[in-house]
Amino acid sequence: MFKKIIRFYHNYFWSPEKLARYEGVSIGKNCNIQNVSFGSEPFLITIGDQVQITNGTKIFTHGGAFILRKKYPDIDFFGKVIIKNNVYIGNNCLIMPGVTIGSNVLVAAGSVVTKTIPDNVVVGGNPAKILCSTIEFEQRMLEKNVKSKMMSSDEKREFLLSLPDSDFIKK
Repeated sequence: MFKKIIRFYHNYFWSPEKLARYEGVSIGKNCNIQNVSFGSEPFLITIGDQVQITNGTKIFTHGGAFILRKKYPDIDFFGKVIIKNNVYIGNNCLIMPGVTIGSNVLVAAGSVVTKTIPDNVVVGGNPAKILCSTIEFEQRMLEKNVKSKMMSSDEKREFLLSLPDSDFIKK
């Protein structure tokens, strides 16, 4: 019962990043860790510097042993997850055991990362595949830069609503 009370306190009053560190996730500098599930072995997860992991993402370090336990009752296997520097992981991604995500990577929302991702790419999909390089992404996004980052929310709202449709990203 006491452990449940402590867990409730941590979940309610601590930031997601502080809770992750407490659970054993190794987290670098200047990170933004939102509501992320780090599974039952968070101490097997390493996150570099300047990483943002957004809401709903789940990082797994194990899985699948259950179907083999009738034959091998003591079977268990794990994979460390490493997320290098300057990485953005969009909402509701799944990161599977044993994966390394390279530096300067953007993982699109909803992606299922089943294999190691090299440096300097944008990935997306299920399973996640390379969509383009980060340099190509940068060039495309610079064309759509509306320079609103330093505006207040009210200023941004008024400004964005005044823009023509051609200034917005289209898919």
